[in-house]
Amino acid sequence: MIKCHLARLMGEHKMKVVDVARKTGLNRSTITLLYKETAQRADFDTIDKLCDLFHCKVEDLFEKVAP
Repeated sequence: MIKCHLARLMGEHKMKVVDVARKTGLNRSTITLLYKETAQRADFDTIDKLCDLFHCKVEDLFEKVAP
């Protein structure tokens, strides 16, 4: 199972979904799905923009956890 740490990163940076959407150009629904960990997939462009925004690595955003 893949865990997304977007909610934690957003909390640490005191950002809301609308803030992330505005700064990255990503759709709010895409960000919300990742935030709530209900997304079925994320494309490379989305991951790249989020990593750039939070100045993090992919492994800081996503984590493989045991089922």
